[in-house]
Amino acid sequence: MTLSNAPTTSPFDGIAAADLDPTAAGAAHLDGIDPLTGYRSRFHLPKRPDGGDASYFVGNSLGLQPVAARAIIEQELDDWARLGVEGHFDAARPWYPYHENLRDGFAHIVGALPSEVVAMNSLTVNLHLLMVSFYRPEGDRRVLLMEDGAFPSDTYAVQTHIAARGGDPATDIVRVAPRPGEDLLRTEDILEEIERLGDRLATVMFGGVNFRTGQLLDLAAITDAAHAAGALAGFDLAHAAGNVPLALHDWDVDFAAWCTYKYLNGGPGAVGGAFIHERHATNGDIPRFAGWWGNDPDTRFRMHLEDTFVPVPTAEAWQLSNPPILAMAPLVASLDLFMEAGLPALRAKSRVLTGFLHTCLREMLPAGSVVITPGNAEERGCQLSVRITDRARERFEALAPQGIFADFRPPNVVRIAPVPLYNTFADCLRVAEVLRSL
Repeated sequence: MTLSNAPTTSPFDGIAAADLDPTAAGAAHLDGIDPLTGYRSRFHLPKRPDGGDASYFVGNSLGLQPVAARAIIEQELDDWARLGVEGHFDAARPWYPYHENLRDGFAHIVGALPSEVVAMNSLTVNLHLLMVSFYRPEGDRRVLLMEDGAFPSDTYAVQTHIAARGGDPATDIVRVAPRPGEDLLRTEDILEEIERLGDRLATVMFGGVNFRTGQLLDLAAITDAAHAAGALAGFDLAHAAGNVPLALHDWDVDFAAWCTYKYLNGGPGAVGGAFIHERHATNGDIPRFAGWWGNDPDTRFRMHLEDTFVPVPTAEAWQLSNPPILAMAPLVASLDLFMEAGLPALRAKSRVLTGFLHTCLREMLPAGSVVITPGNAEERGCQLSVRITDRARERFEALAPQGIFADFRPPNVVRIAPVPLYNTFADCLRVAEVLRSL
């Protein structure tokens, strides 16, 4: 997998929110200049009741299936049938180093060195494994700082992890919440809390993009503040990877984890990813849970002859088990599309596509309803969260019969995520018009 020669400029560059026309003509113009329009046909789209393509806005929950995924999975099944165990080395894509097929794509998407990323496990499993290494309470430095309203699995993972290691979640976890009457976190509040905790702070671990509000946090500023306090900084990038620009290596982030079934289109329950900065990945003395696939690959198959763990000096040292081939195969297809399209082109379209949806919603939402996601494109990805004050559940449930896929977060938030690989400006106009008609 290599980075394509995709152009670094886009027809969408320089288009401001004030230029967007929330009409059928405006949508048609933007779809007409879209250089990525051909990628839509490279995904399987659910159908509307009338047989046409649905407007699918839940890539923030489960991305669509790449058309090429089926052939790659069938290749692995054919190789298994034909070769049996020899497929580990003789398959079209040998299984022994299969995770390496995802390495360059992951590095490109999260802004890392290839040696700093690895495909393994699932998101919450990876968070636990990373906390073994990067939450190291000692003396008074015991606090793990996270956001209030984090994704529930993160909350449960942190609580149970700290308790299992002899800590007290009631005192060892500190949360930063939005100010009263607000939905979003303020960067200054996060930084002030980090400074206030000072030498009591062990680890900072936030979601890069909040699952409910769609807010993108300033990960570089949070990392710098954590390091200034003597703490480590890591992030859950479930809603960020494949959605927003990331530069984990340059930002000096210590660790991160993400899932791949959302914006990365890896399929339901797809394998997750992890980032460990090279200064940690090359440090063989960092505490960790170990398994045979994190051991030196030159001696990995010596089995009982090697009773001492010798970590690979990369993020791959955090692997426990051999890669799940059939779970990784769809990601090969999806990451090829990301590399082919190029992140600059995807981000350029995403900014305008989401801005167009935001403009349409402002014009057409029922009275009293509001978009709670930041209006500034630099503080969000493609997800817009809409608080609907009147009959929210009823309005949401009326979308599906119209062939519109969105999702609902109780009590009254509808999440709509226009993905640049397969959503159109006409899709965005349509969902706003349907919400207005209800």
